[in-house]
Amino acid sequence: MFHFPMTKMVRKYTAKLDRTTRDEIFSFYKAFRWMPCFLQKSYERHLRKNKKLNVIFSFHKEVEDGAKDIESVLLKHKKCRMGEGFNVSNYCVAELTPYALEEVLETCSCVKTVHFNRSFQALLDKAVPASRAKNVMKSGKVLTGEGINVAVLDTGVYPHVDLDGRIIAFKDVINNRTKPYDDNGHGTHCAGDVAGNGQVSNGRYKGPAPKANIIGVKVLDREGNGSLESVMRGIEWCILYNKHHQDAPIHVISLSLGSKAIRYKEEEEDPVVYLVNEAWRNGIVVVAAAGNSGPASSTIDSPGVSSTIITVGASDHQNTENTVEDDTVAPFSSRGPTVYGVEKPDILAPGVNIVSLRSPNSIIDRNEPENRVGSGYFSLSGTSMATPICAGVIALILQSNPSLTPNEVKALLKEGADLLREDQNVYGYGFVNGEKAIADA
Repeated sequence: MFHFPMTKMVRKYTAKLDRTTRDEIFSFYKAFRWMPCFLQKSYERHLRKNKKLNVIFSFHKEVEDGAKDIESVLLKHKKCRMGEGFNVSNYCVAELTPYALEEVLETCSCVKTVHFNRSFQALLDKAVPASRAKNVMKSGKVLTGEGINVAVLDTGVYPHVDLDGRIIAFKDVINNRTKPYDDNGHGTHCAGDVAGNGQVSNGRYKGPAPKANIIGVKVLDREGNGSLESVMRGIEWCILYNKHHQDAPIHVISLSLGSKAIRYKEEEEDPVVYLVNEAWRNGIVVVAAAGNSGPASSTIDSPGVSSTIITVGASDHQNTENTVEDDTVAPFSSRGPTVYGVEKPDILAPGVNIVSLRSPNSIIDRNEPENRVGSGYFSLSGTSMATPICAGVIALILQSNPSLTPNEVKALLKEGADLLREDQNVYGYGFVNGEKAIADA
């Protein structure tokens, strides 16, 4: 196989092709196992000029518009096309053949890395009292998250009664619809984990921040799947939203999604890690799920591998309000260290049998009717649930002190956590405790 042109290209440009791109190109050769040798060269020529790769190019920092160089090459290849560029980061998307890719790599010195447009998934596998985030007081006032805007990047948000009047913006990266909806159900559950007010359940099923506002950003499709591109565009949209809404910006981004982490020389060479860090640098607190690949070690997903943002693992609160006495890490919750050797997760929050908002007739609702709780709620487990619960606690912290920076919020969460065990790659700094974190805010 080593004498075939595509293999030679991969070997020549290994330093510029990320692992998933290399693996994808090598996967084209699977059919060769059952193919006579005399047919292989002609079939490889066909693949090289007709098979499509969906990739994202990153450029060297000094390059202002590398996309123009890429486009000039692709114009010579009829079956290739450029996607839309990005506004706050130096990336471009392209669908191209291996033949065109080789020409790009040969002629465009501006290219730093070729990233395969890999897939991202929603991370599914008596929460609020257990998080010590119920009726938290500061200066004689019960904190509710009022005035804090939390962006939930997920499958969308169904306009549930428990969120009535508090879905203040909606962006659909997948289908470009303008009104809030959720055809999967996962995003609605996560929005309720942040800010459901319990109206349909007479206050029984509430999020930590029942008066916070929700901004729904649909980056995953009806099956709960998305791509590197869709997640990147969702994060970038949040950064740009704040540039145009400085009086009422997004304060928190909640990401209950992930993809298997790829190790680069530096963590910000991962495009989605770069963008969550960029959001953080722009004053947005970002929380991301650790992943659901536990109990194995070194299973933290991207973008949770970012050493900057807050990575949330899931605890099993054993259906009690106590934390230190009987809670433990959920068996599915991903463990550290990250692929970069960094201790993660940062903190644990409830993630087992969490009751939150139901999106009627969504995929999850139809496929798992046994998980319905009454007419308006649904029970799910995963670091997907732990992450927005932590985001809700952060909304309370920011309501108590809006001047806090993302780094200060992270420090308060860690310092206020209830230490469960010593192994930080399993338990992080411990179990989230809203009361302690806010007391020091």
